[in-house]
Amino acid sequence: MADEQKELLQQIERLLESEDMSALGELLSEQRSSDIAEVVEIVDNDYRRAIFDVMERPISAEVLEKVDEATRAELFELLHNEELSYLLLHLDSDDAADVLFELPEEERVQLLESMPPAESAEIKNLMGYSEDSAGGIMDPVLISVSENATVAEAINKIRSAEIDEDFYSVYIVDNAGRFLGDVRVRFLLTRPETTKIHDLVDPDTIYVHVDTDQEEVRNIFSKNDLIVVPVLDKNHKLVGRITADRVIEVAEEEAAEDLYTMAGTDPEELDTFSAFHAARVRMTWLLPCLIGTGITVFVMTLFRNYNQVIFLAAAAFVPMIAAISGNAGLQTSAIVVSGLATGHLAALKFSQVCTREVRIALLVALCCGLLGGVASAVIVYFKPVGNAIETVRLVFAFGTAMFSAIMVATTLGLLLPFLFRRIGIDPAISSGPLVTTANDSISVAIYMTLTLSLAS
Repeated sequence: MADEQKELLQQIERLLESEDMSALGELLSEQRSSDIAEVVEIVDNDYRRAIFDVMERPISAEVLEKVDEATRAELFELLHNEELSYLLLHLDSDDAADVLFELPEEERVQLLESMPPAESAEIKNLMGYSEDSAGGIMDPVLISVSENATVAEAINKIRSAEIDEDFYSVYIVDNAGRFLGDVRVRFLLTRPETTKIHDLVDPDTIYVHVDTDQEEVRNIFSKNDLIVVPVLDKNHKLVGRITADRVIEVAEEEAAEDLYTMAGTDPEELDTFSAFHAARVRMTWLLPCLIGTGITVFVMTLFRNYNQVIFLAAAAFVPMIAAISGNAGLQTSAIVVSGLATGHLAALKFSQVCTREVRIALLVALCCGLLGGVASAVIVYFKPVGNAIETVRLVFAFGTAMFSAIMVATTLGLLLPFLFRRIGIDPAISSGPLVTTANDSISVAIYMTLTLSLAS
């Protein structure tokens, strides 16, 4: 927390302890909602209740929307339904829909029923779209005019519109309401008032559909340096817009989800402060990993009837094989997952990615195989495992096995992200502990098979 936020926290705590609610209200009215939200995330529920009691309702609504999900879940318990309903009415429809998505179905229905019909209908419409789609993150508030309008009529419509959002262009529709393009506000200010709008419209305006995935929306913004993009329904009719600030939130959410998945946990862990809940979420990932490592042990026991001296020597190098091959596969999958997430064309083209990564894998596997062979030669030189012929065979077997295990691991790291993406699973899972554990088991099985077969 920055020094300014720490100072604000101390001021709020002093006022709360002295029960000077009037001074607290004045202090909070001078602060940004984002700064207040940081304080609300830290203090206990008694202080949260007092803070919400003295804040103006519009600021309270913004704070509710800006706190993290775990804090918001506690605020849901703290705030009365009537109060919560009133706060939601002070939020933009898209933000209100996002907040309501976090509530249980029964509470969600009750809150929507307590709202005025017009606002409730708008929020319900937004909640009809998937949370991760363009429809789920769009803002339905926009300004559109007919292609037959003049510049003067478009300007008058802007002046008469009750909209407190920034906007950068006016959207143009035909007589049937289908989207034609947009006209930048600067053209409306610099062209004669009698100019027809259809003479100014940009027909190449970039747009997205309501069912476009939010990750793809983010990539479209990034590639085209957009500030805002219109959202169309299946009939090509204008239904909303997505602004850059919303896309920044999406980018943060997607990056966090990928990090949680790659670390072997889930964003659901942040929905609550409960340690038991967090432990349960993590165990759902760690338990399969425990089973996977058990499989690795079982694979090892399958070779126990081989020459015991060679078996023990080979087993000593298992951690090295698992670590090197696992990390080599993780490097490959991380590169591929990153490329798929950002929508780079080079990453989306499997043949091109395959050609590049296979060449890299060959070089890495060759280097590790040679270095691993040298390392094993040095070790067995000081700790012989048999006669000279057996020693040479073990070193050769180890180097070959290292090369083979890395090639298999990197191949899995390359193929699995594309496979998961094809069947609709987040490719980031391919970098998670479940897959890396499976990778270790496969690598160890390859290593032990080759080493004991060649060295025996």
